Amino acid sequence: MSISDLLSNKPVLIGLHLVFAILGIDLFLWLAGEVIANPIGRLRMRLVAIFGVISFTLTWIMGGYYYVVYYGSLVKPVIKAGAAPWAHAIAMEAKEHLFLFIIPLALTAVFLSFLKKEQIESFGLKRIFLSLTVLVAFLGLFLGLLGYIISAAARWA
Repeated sequence: MSISDLLSNKPVLIGLHLVFAILGIDLFLWLAGEVIANPIGRLRMRLVAIFGVISFTLTWIMGGYYYVVYYGSLVKPVIKAGAAPWAHAIAMEAKEHLFLFIIPLALTAVFLSFLKKEQIESFGLKRIFLSLTVLVAFLGLFLGLLGYIISAAARWA
C-alpha cells in the first residue's frame, strides 16, 4: 500500500489516527509511572516521552489530513443536517482548539525528562512533571471522547 493509497482510504486513515492517539495516551500513562518510580537511570523515561510525542504528532498529522481533505466537505455537512448538529458545534469546535495544546504540553514533558533526578528534586518539579504527564494523557482521552461523539453523530445522520 502506497502513501497515496493510505491517504485516500478514509477508514485506514481514521484507524491510524486512533491507533497513534491510543499509543500516545498509553505512553504518557507509562511516563507518569516512570515519574512516580523516579528511576536513577533516566533513559527509559526519555524514550517513553519522546515516543509519546512522536505518537501524538502522527495522530495530529493523520487527523489533520483527514480534517482538511475529508471532514469539511463530506462529514461536516452530514452532521449539521443530521440528528445531532450540536456535535459539530460543540464537540468538533472544542476538539479543534484543544488539540493545539497536546504537542506543546507533551514536548514540555520531554524537556523535563531530560533533567537530572537531582535537578527535578532540588527545583521541586516532580509533582509538576507528574501532573503534566497525567494532564497530557487525560487531554488525549478527552479528545478521543470528542472524536467518538463526532463519529457517532456522523453515523446517526
